[in-house]
Amino acid sequence: MSYSNGLTVAVLQAEGVGADVEANFRLIREAARDAAAQGAQLLMTPEMYLTGYNVGARLADVVRDELVDGIRDIARSEGIALLVGTGLPAAAGISNSAVLVSEDGDVVARYDKTHLFGDLDVSLFEPGDALGPIVELHGVRIGLLICYDVEFPETVRALASAGADVVLVPTAQMAPYQFIAEHVIRTRAWENQVYVAYANRIGSEKELDYVGLSSIVDPSGRVLAAAGPEERALLLARIDPAEVRSAQARNPYLRDRRPGLVVAPDPQGAGRTPGIRTRITTERDSS
Repeated sequence: MSYSNGLTVAVLQAEGVGADVEANFRLIREAARDAAAQGAQLLMTPEMYLTGYNVGARLADVVRDELVDGIRDIARSEGIALLVGTGLPAAAGISNSAVLVSEDGDVVARYDKTHLFGDLDVSLFEPGDALGPIVELHGVRIGLLICYDVEFPETVRALASAGADVVLVPTAQMAPYQFIAEHVIRTRAWENQVYVAYANRIGSEKELDYVGLSSIVDPSGRVLAAAGPEERALLLARIDPAEVRSAQARNPYLRDRRPGLVVAPDPQGAGRTPGIRTRITTERDSS
């Protein structure tokens, strides 16, 4: 498979305006213009950035299908692809979603958060029922997760095994879970040899205090760009598929893993040799 020279991703770390879609559209447009001026080809916002996250009953008042049209308009007018976290209508309620739109305004993918965190998520959202899809933009294969999803190692492993070069993760990580941003994100990148980009909020919504600490991490676990816990920031880094191939050759976890292994039903079946089993039996009989 041939690849282009890669994709420059911009990660937005900022507070949004709860349940004020028009205000958040203005913030996204400003960030898109800034990111494009710096050479980025894709801008990613935090989780539920367009509609607000912890806004209670007001969420139902602002979630509508037409939100995607507004995202498409910004992408076209500013000439940059967008991955925007937003609530969207679902079959039986509202989904916590990420919508990926190309710079031409075409909807490339929609991902609905599959792992709902705590009472807040469960009370507001209908969970998605599938990971992926893996989509390609400028020769880079992209996988999508949202916040809590990335804290399960099997989700990133599934996307990496399906060929993702980068996993993009809009998030709304709150205190006291700073260690996720500080340690788990680097681990996910390292153990799968893929890029991971993590876009978090700052500020507060009701009782939630967001911890920032957004980052872009390369396939060897190196932090390419990072923000502090409170600052507004726009992080940029280049996603290079060739570096993914190189890292996977140096650290062949995906190749060497044995997904067919199962937990033995008892110690006797856990790969012990007949000789060891005989000695255990003999010692027990002689006591």
